Amino acid sequence: MTILADRKRIAIVTGGSRGLGRSTVVNLAKRGVNSIFTYNFSYTEAQAVATQADDVGAKAIPLRLDVGAIDSFEAFVADVRDALSKMEAERFDYLVNNAGISNHTAFAKVTEAELDELFKVNFKGPFFLTQKLLPLIADGGQIVNISSGVTRFVNPDSIAYATLKGAVEVFTRYLAHDLGPRNINVNTVAPGAVQTDFSGGVVRDNPVVNELVSKMTALGRPGVPEDLGQMIASLLSDANHWVNAQRIEVSGGMRL
Repeated sequence: MTILADRKRIAIVTGGSRGLGRSTVVNLAKRGVNSIFTYNFSYTEAQAVATQADDVGAKAIPLRLDVGAIDSFEAFVADVRDALSKMEAERFDYLVNNAGISNHTAFAKVTEAELDELFKVNFKGPFFLTQKLLPLIADGGQIVNISSGVTRFVNPDSIAYATLKGAVEVFTRYLAHDLGPRNINVNTVAPGAVQTDFSGGVVRDNPVVNELVSKMTALGRPGVPEDLGQMIASLLSDANHWVNAQRIEVSGGMRL
């Protein structure tokens, strides 16, 4: 069995400048893990995350990436190699495919353009980005793909989004099988409703939605980014390496 070298671990986290991704980068930093993380729009937000990581003694390098722009992945991999060089490394250890977009259009009104965009960002992007990064992932490493609670329970007007997240979960199981010979484990983390700016910040900013989610959650509140960031950071440890090909829901017991 391949054991990761005794060195500072390195993660790649997509969508790491906000929400769950940001919390993941910061909580990995608290555990001594350096990160290369992506942002799409705000370099200022990305720099703030890098500063947070630095404050707890870890390095976090932001790189711009649109995960729906598959033709940019070759250039991104080159940027990753440069970032690894700055960390005096040739390989990274953990990949968190977190970046994504939502959609709440009723089935009868979903357009081809909407479905194509969801496919590009939420499935095709993570699929081919993982493929492109495989030569740089250390044997014995770990991959986490972010799905959603709505693959288990049904939310109104989420059919397109949930369907593509379901594809991510199937991808996870097949990838775990295919990467087993390299001792790389692959799992899905499925958040419930979380108070971020995802979906326009509706869970965080709309009191009616916030209360509704609280009433249907066993632990009595919507999630916050820290709930997910801490869990993902803990999952990405040697202690959890035997956990493989699993869908782990992190929802506080939503819609039980």
